[in-house]
Amino acid sequence: MQVTLQPTVKANKLQKKEQSLEYVMKSGLAGGIAGCLGKTAIAPMDRVKILFQARNPHFEKYSGRFTGVFGAGKEIYRKHGIIGLFQGHSVTLARIFPYAAIKFVAYEQLKIILMPTQQQVTSKRQFMAGSLAGIASVLFTYPLDLIRVRMAYETQRSGLVDMATTIYREPASQKLRLLNFYRGFLPTVAGMTPYAGVSFWSHHIFTQFCRQHPVISSHALVVPGQEYDYKAPLKPWAELVCGGLAGFVAQTSSYPLEVIRRRMQIGGLLDPTKFVSFMATVTDIYRVKGFKGFYVGLTIGYIKVVPMFAISFTTYEYMKRLLHF
Repeated sequence: MQVTLQPTVKANKLQKKEQSLEYVMKSGLAGGIAGCLGKTAIAPMDRVKILFQARNPHFEKYSGRFTGVFGAGKEIYRKHGIIGLFQGHSVTLARIFPYAAIKFVAYEQLKIILMPTQQQVTSKRQFMAGSLAGIASVLFTYPLDLIRVRMAYETQRSGLVDMATTIYREPASQKLRLLNFYRGFLPTVAGMTPYAGVSFWSHHIFTQFCRQHPVISSHALVVPGQEYDYKAPLKPWAELVCGGLAGFVAQTSSYPLEVIRRRMQIGGLLDPTKFVSFMATVTDIYRVKGFKGFYVGLTIGYIKVVPMFAISFTTYEYMKRLLHF
């Protein structure tokens, strides 16, 4: 069945629909659920990665080894059981739902502003929309991310309120204690620009390839041979592959800044007497392990991010069809 609406009329109708409150609410719900499912699937690996990045002395012996992630996971499970592998995950879910909801809503709305018609869809605008969406989501949810990282780093279980109190009482930057909850925020924003921008841009590239390539499309489309607009639905395996590849590219482009961010977030635990700056963190990482120190835990980063992005993007696209938006 061919679409006969004129491009301009169709674009105007689509814009009005995507700018409606119903569309925003549905995209926020879909994004939040997608983010939570993706994070839950890789929560144990996420905790081990944080322990490696922050050079936790109890687990540094596993860092740099191919099987290190499994050794660290076994030790956590032996000492603390399954709960230990999900330590800090409750805070993760409290953070990731609004984070993912804001990110997907912002991306959908920024697409309307930057790319109102299909002819205006470019790589640069895709990257810009993704980057701005990522920055917007981080701005509102960063304190919860900091608390989550601290709880994951601790080898002893600690509660949300206790950890928040500890962070608040640490030496403040510029004498403003609330800034303690934004330790590492600047490298986070710097890292979010390529991370979110590249993830949305590359996901668009990969999904369009699956939809349009004459060999791939017949196997990837839900109903091959039927004419759709540029958002023809893909089969689950194709969505998973596209999401996973997007995560791989995004992780590679921003990993050093993620390592710096984690070290700054942990800084108050390593030395409670001072506020750790960006340059001091970079210098310390390079002094201890050289250039490779900025890529500590990258392997587990891939193992974590690829399935997380695969599940998140696939869930979001499924929720869009389920909620009819």
